[in-house]
Amino acid sequence: MGEEATANDENVAKTKPSPKLTLLPLVFLIFYEVSGGPFGVEDSVKSGGGPLLALLGFLILPLIWSIPEALITAELATSFPENGGYVVWISSAFGPFWGFQEGFWKWFSGVMDNALYPVLFLDYLKHSFPVLDHVAARVPALLGITFSLTYLNYRGLHIVGFSAVLLAVFSLCPFLVMALLAVPRIRPQRWLFVDFKKVNWRGYFNTMFWNLNYWDKASTLAGEVESPGETFPKALFGAVLLVMGSYLIPLTAGTGALSESSSGEWSDGYFAEVGMLIGGVWLKGWIQAAAAMSNLGLFEAEMSSDAFQLLGMSEIGMLPAFFAQRLSKYGTPTISILCSATGVIFWSWLSFQEIIEFLNFLYALGMLLEFAAFVKLRIKKPDLNRPYRIPLNTFGTLLLCLPPSLLVILVMVLAAPKTFLISGVIIVVGFCLYPFLELVKEKRWARFIPEDPRRQVLGVQTESQLDEEHGDESSASLLP
Repeated sequence: MGEEATANDENVAKTKPSPKLTLLPLVFLIFYEVSGGPFGVEDSVKSGGGPLLALLGFLILPLIWSIPEALITAELATSFPENGGYVVWISSAFGPFWGFQEGFWKWFSGVMDNALYPVLFLDYLKHSFPVLDHVAARVPALLGITFSLTYLNYRGLHIVGFSAVLLAVFSLCPFLVMALLAVPRIRPQRWLFVDFKKVNWRGYFNTMFWNLNYWDKASTLAGEVESPGETFPKALFGAVLLVMGSYLIPLTAGTGALSESSSGEWSDGYFAEVGMLIGGVWLKGWIQAAAAMSNLGLFEAEMSSDAFQLLGMSEIGMLPAFFAQRLSKYGTPTISILCSATGVIFWSWLSFQEIIEFLNFLYALGMLLEFAAFVKLRIKKPDLNRPYRIPLNTFGTLLLCLPPSLLVILVMVLAAPKTFLISGVIIVVGFCLYPFLELVKEKRWARFIPEDPRRQVLGVQTESQLDEEHGDESSASLLP
């Protein structure tokens, strides 16, 4: 067994090092982790009973949710610049058991989220190719798309990052054109319309939450980022602006240009119809193509984060060592990628709304742990090296975490009984899996990477951090 480990280490040593992520690719990776464009926000108009609640939601909820989560991610990701992200944060604050649970919940939430995108990709294409609505053609197409996009992840994270830049430019351009064409037709009073009798609060909050979460997901790639102490805060700030613009510009243009009576028609894919009404068939086709490409970018970003999260958990000894092996010549975690792709295929049989509720519930549970860890680390480890630090004291951090915590509790309370049941089963499995893996480690049934006593999981800076020259905190500020 020792010889096998030596051979594997030699193979990893021969692997071509993967280029580090720089600022621009990281901005667009975070953009695709969170948004990918306005596709999917249409339901907020229908479930909100009109444009008013949808527009208010995307103006107010980022202040309550997106900005606090982005700030917390910036501080913790730069304090723990290694793959694994929030798993490492929780382990440092509450110990490895809760760190493992956080990783288990977030990984399940991630692969559920990723199962949506090949399905949505085919849903946009079936308007032009009706054959994709039949099972005999749909299943092979679904598998083919999943395998093709998984291969792109296998080729390297820098390829994924620059692909995200190109896909985002292509996906957002038709909405800028649509907004310009809509200007003469906009009537501001249409934005104020709301029919409270038609408001579906459960659907409204789930749609809003899904479109504004996952700011912390890119932290699982922190070990692959060039100068994370400087790059992460700037990338998060850029991504916040990009996401808010990609939601508000199309929504204000579409709802302001169309009559209030169309509010009940706003559902997934309706932006294509809005494009046709404003610009014609050519704009509808462009938006459909942009939607399809956006789903590819969303898949790539989510797959990268899920795979590198497993790699990070393996590097700190929570999972067997083979999850950390970079067997490809591109320096990517092959087994972790394949494991995440398998999870995507498994969950793709669920309906769109079911997947959203399940992933929101598990994600919300993990976020409560992250907020608690953030506050505890401020108290427990005040001298922890924080290249970016939110300029708030302990009481201020509690106030910062209170509104988003109440929001995620609301999302969980509104969940359907089936969501509570499935999520409960996943939680129980996680509680049982941790002691089982500890037994596997103790009995040496599988090889685990030994824990490094210098790791920050134990509250000590890693050697790479001690050697890194960090700039002034103000130079890494997330907010101007």
